[in-house]
Amino acid sequence: MRVGRIGRNIATETLGLWGVIFIVLAWEIIVRFSGVNPIVMPKPSSILMDIFSNPGVYALSAFQTTIFAVAGLLVGVLVGTTLAILSWLSRVLSGLLTPVAIIFASVPVVALIPVLARIFGYDMRTVLAIVAIISFFPAFVFTTAGLRSLPAGSDDLFTVLGVGALRRLWFLALPSAIPEWSIALRLAAANAILAAIVAEFLMGTSGLGYMFGEARSSLNMVRALGASAIASAISVTAFLAASRFEKWAQVSWR
Repeated sequence: MRVGRIGRNIATETLGLWGVIFIVLAWEIIVRFSGVNPIVMPKPSSILMDIFSNPGVYALSAFQTTIFAVAGLLVGVLVGTTLAILSWLSRVLSGLLTPVAIIFASVPVVALIPVLARIFGYDMRTVLAIVAIISFFPAFVFTTAGLRSLPAGSDDLFTVLGVGALRRLWFLALPSAIPEWSIALRLAAANAILAAIVAEFLMGTSGLGYMFGEARSSLNMVRALGASAIASAISVTAFLAASRFEKWAQVSWR
């Protein structure tokens, strides 16, 4: 019975990807029969063949990108959540931190990379910093909104009972913020992979972004699109995992 349920789940997920499958099949047919130069647009089958023929090359780059993306995501979410809590505890800090968060969010990532590279160096520390900055803003905004979205009358009840700020934070505000916090995690998860790849590409360090840049420079579009396909798969996987957590949080903490 369990095997049958797993099979049905796989079938459902596959049907949900019918649009992607259709696009890939159409891409294969058009390129195969139109005679387009492989340098301009290689076939999806050629890309898959290159991935399966060189698993070690792709796996190493994907591992490096994923590790730094996850680390940057955790750092950014942790910093954003911490500052949101401090803003909730102090109106002065709220007035100071909110404009700073908006400024960081409004600056393009491409403009931040040269500045951060001067500070941290042209290595993976800058990649980590870029991902952390990208992940910081949604965590700060959604956690702040969640901390202030208290159940009706609950804040007045805690005030009447004489509950202190820290206990009110732990027993009331934080549980109320978890559903909103889970939304921030979903939004930041996929963007963390993208930010890591952009930083790797612009700095020429390592990972999938570096692989894409090197392959594009040598006109090896099969390898370049292979790196893009792996990056997309990792990003979608991160988004789906975060979406599952969000659904659990919405049900368990509402």
